[in-house]
Amino acid sequence: MNQHSPETVSRLNRTVGLVAALNFGYFWIEITVALLIGSVALFADSVDFLEDTAVNLLILLGLSWSVRARAKLGKVLALVILLPAIAALAQAVNKFTDPTPPDPMSLIVTAGGAIVVNTICALILARYQDHVGAMSKAAYLAARNDVIANAAIIVAGVVMVWWISGWPDIVVGLGILALNLHAAKEVWEAATEEELVEHALAGEFDED
Repeated sequence: MNQHSPETVSRLNRTVGLVAALNFGYFWIEITVALLIGSVALFADSVDFLEDTAVNLLILLGLSWSVRARAKLGKVLALVILLPAIAALAQAVNKFTDPTPPDPMSLIVTAGGAIVVNTICALILARYQDHVGAMSKAAYLAARNDVIANAAIIVAGVVMVWWISGWPDIVVGLGILALNLHAAKEVWEAATEEELVEHALAGEFDED
């Protein structure tokens, strides 16, 4: 198990605190636009900003915990990551019968702002993704996936300028669902690996 200095933990504290604030601030912007224009993709992504806020706040709570406790918290974070996926699915299903397209320019501009915020978050979290196990990995994966999702939303907006249909927005919303399912799986696996390492170091495995 790697030991981390108080200075490293303090820097990570400040980092995830900043990331939580950035995510919470942009959540309000994105959900407001999503509701105004009826966008599945922006709605899913706005809930994702709220999920990222929760992930980083949970990291702040868990930094002083033991490896075993952090691993358990990592599994909780994996489940938290599923929240925007569920929201995206619900919104997409609701739009299947009436795929009215959202305003493409509003979609592009809002997603453009989101990609700036998420790129900043991903860059400042990248150096810490392997420092505190599953928790910091959860934060980095969430920010990284959001950059990919925002780029896809921009592409959908460009497509809808020429093709007046809500389906590109719905498809991207479902894509965000897939990204979050994959991120949840990776975080769960990282937390499980952390638990196995802790058990091995403690000599808790039974000999078969």
